[in-house]
Amino acid sequence: MRYRVTHTTTYRYQQTVGLSYNEVRMQPRPCPNQQLLSSQLKISPLPCDYRTRTDFFGNQVAWFSIREPHREFVVTASSEVQIFPQPAQLDFSHGMSWELVKEALRTDRSEPLLEARQFTLDSPFISADTELANYAQASFTPGKALIEAIHDLMQRIHRDFTFDPEFTNLATPLTTVLQHRRGVCQDFAHLAIGCIRSQGLAARYVSGYIETLPPPGKKKLVGADASHAWFSVYLPDLGWMDFDPTNNQLPGDRHIIVAWGRDYSDVTPLKGVIFGGQHHELKVAVEVENLGV
Repeated sequence: MRYRVTHTTTYRYQQTVGLSYNEVRMQPRPCPNQQLLSSQLKISPLPCDYRTRTDFFGNQVAWFSIREPHREFVVTASSEVQIFPQPAQLDFSHGMSWELVKEALRTDRSEPLLEARQFTLDSPFISADTELANYAQASFTPGKALIEAIHDLMQRIHRDFTFDPEFTNLATPLTTVLQHRRGVCQDFAHLAIGCIRSQGLAARYVSGYIETLPPPGKKKLVGADASHAWFSVYLPDLGWMDFDPTNNQLPGDRHIIVAWGRDYSDVTPLKGVIFGGQHHELKVAVEVENLGV
C-alpha cells in the first residue's frame, strides 16, 4: 500500500517568542517493509538555521532555529511511503522460550544481541518495577514461547485497559496507568515495554501513524487520523517483531513507522526550547491518505 501522510503542529502564543530551537522527528524511516518515496518539511516562520542528521537509533531528525519574533509557529511534515506486506505469524507457540531468550540476552556476545541488550534497561519513562513484573507474570509462565507470551500480554492489555485520552499526560507515571487501567496508545506501549523488561527481555518503543477506517457508509474525515505508538520485541530467531496493544493486532500494511527508541523521550515528534511566550495553545492534525497499491 502507498500512503501520503500530512502531520501539522501549530503553536499559538499569548506573548511574543523571540527565539526558539527545535528538533523534529516526523519523517518515516526506511525499514525492510517500508520505503520512503518522498518527504518535505515546511516551517513557519522560516528558520535561519536548518540541519538534518540521523540519531543514535537511526531515526531521521531535522534541527532548526527561529530567531525572528513570532506569535505563531507551524511545522508541517508531508511524506509518501510504500508499505510492503509482511509474512503472517500463525503459530505463536513456535520458537524459543522466553527464559532461553532472556539467558541469550544476558550471555550471548553476538552483535545483534549486544545491540538488543540496551533495550532491556530502564529508560526515562519506563522503570521495570515490581508492580509491572507482577502484572506480566500471568503471561510469562514457565517454558512458554516468547512470541506466545508477548501475544498474550498484548491481548491482556487490550482487554484490561480502557482507552481514555483525558486520563493521562506525559507526566503520568506507569503505576497510575496500571492502578486505574486507563490511558492512551503511548501509555499502553510503555506499559507493555515495562512488563517485558521486568522479565529481562528486550523491547523498544515505536512511533508512527495508523490509517483509520471510517464506519461503513461514512466518508473519512480529514484530520481524523493521529500519531500512534506500539512496541517491538527482539526474538533471536526472527529479529524485531511489532505488537499493537491499543488495537490488539500485529502491525501490518496500515501502520507507518516514523521512529523507534527506548521510550517516547527518544522519538518525540517535535520538541525544543523557546524564549518568551510561556503560555500557548497547541493544535495537532494528522491525515493519512491511502493512495492504493
